[in-house]
Amino acid sequence: MGGTPELKLYNTLTREKSIFAPIDAENVRMYVCGPTVYDFAHIGNARPVIVFDVLYRLLRHVYGQDHVTYARNITDVDDKINARALRDHPGLPLNEAIRAVTEMTETQFHADVAELGCLEPNVEPRATDNIEEMIEIIEKLISTGHAYVASGEVLFDTKSMADYGQLSKRPLDEQQAGARVAVDAHKKNPGDFVLWKLSSHNEPGWESPWGRGRPGWHIECSAMSRRYLGDVFDIHGGGLDLIFPHHENEIAQSRCAHGTEVMANVWMHNGFVQVEGRKMSKSEGNFVTIHDLLHTEIFGGRRWPGAVLRLAMLMTHYREPIDFSIKRLEEAERLLAKWPATEPGDAKPDEAVMSALADDLNTVAAVQALHALAQAAHTDAAVGATFAATASLLGLLPKKAEIDEAVAAAVDALVAMRLELLKAKDFAEADKIRDELTAKGIQLKDGKDPATGERVTTWEVKR
Repeated sequence: MGGTPELKLYNTLTREKSIFAPIDAENVRMYVCGPTVYDFAHIGNARPVIVFDVLYRLLRHVYGQDHVTYARNITDVDDKINARALRDHPGLPLNEAIRAVTEMTETQFHADVAELGCLEPNVEPRATDNIEEMIEIIEKLISTGHAYVASGEVLFDTKSMADYGQLSKRPLDEQQAGARVAVDAHKKNPGDFVLWKLSSHNEPGWESPWGRGRPGWHIECSAMSRRYLGDVFDIHGGGLDLIFPHHENEIAQSRCAHGTEVMANVWMHNGFVQVEGRKMSKSEGNFVTIHDLLHTEIFGGRRWPGAVLRLAMLMTHYREPIDFSIKRLEEAERLLAKWPATEPGDAKPDEAVMSALADDLNTVAAVQALHALAQAAHTDAAVGATFAATASLLGLLPKKAEIDEAVAAAVDALVAMRLELLKAKDFAEADKIRDELTAKGIQLKDGKDPATGERVTTWEVKR
């Protein structure tokens, strides 16, 4: 493991923390449930993205960048998406309208999470690109007696699986039908869930052996994870709210279709997010998107840099509930302001931080150790390099130290253009450039060349 302590992870399936042993150390495989792209992602959606980005970074450090496969799906089949497509694009054929809605929100999601310092996953499949894979699994389930056709739907027979409910630890007779699953007379058992349902003319649909229809919610992830990671893989992640029914039903479909003992060896779930001490909801008036936080002043009367949002999330252990508040963001910002912008060079990450991360992603202890390192880095260049390597591993390296060369060149070009506009006394256009850069976290500093007296402008990335 290259000097890193043994990695221990808490497994929801076993309710225990144990040493992580990959199926194949040459290809460590992780699947995380991604966004349903009907609207901008909210701050609750940001938590699993950040948490599993840290795990992805850690796995890449331990096993090598080329030996980890991270798949995070895009769900683009959903009743809310259908409704928004009909509302926003009434003149388009439905499937085209749905693509118009989801491509816009998917693009915004990618931009938002990039500002949170998250790496791109290796693969990011869309549900609508994996319909054939879903149909194949459903056909297997029918042929093996685990699914049946009734009233135009294909349903999974929960009683056909002797140990259904292992993840949530709910006895079958206590289970309630979950999201997108109606309790209808045509079901053999109340807990049976939809694998395929027929589509009306104003709903998206694909041809199948059971008629034109669309997949149920859970079958999407079973199909996409199998296509890119195999019948059994190492880690499956997501929010606590997905344990039942979504992840429970993923396991049922996948195991029964492929005849395996497990779907994934380790199941990891992050805790809930509250906003200012209350459950986030539009009715409460505390529904906040990542985009709102990054680009508007609706939360605390100001914009918040992505690094601040990321650190604020990591200051609570991923399995604990988090209260996302202005006070927490201000605390994270004060901490970041004390960290130096140094270069990692060939330095390796700090052992104390690595030990904390290896203990079920204890980011609380990791951040504390990183902060202590930052203070020592101000007076010791070698410590500064270690700090930078460690902060980079956590996705928290101060921006000036990690800014992309192409981005820096683009900023330099805009700064030069502004100087020309100021010389031409076109102050309005010059101010537009300054405001545009400020909105992106770039702070300009004007001064004079001591030799020539001409205006010069420097810039830095605000933390």
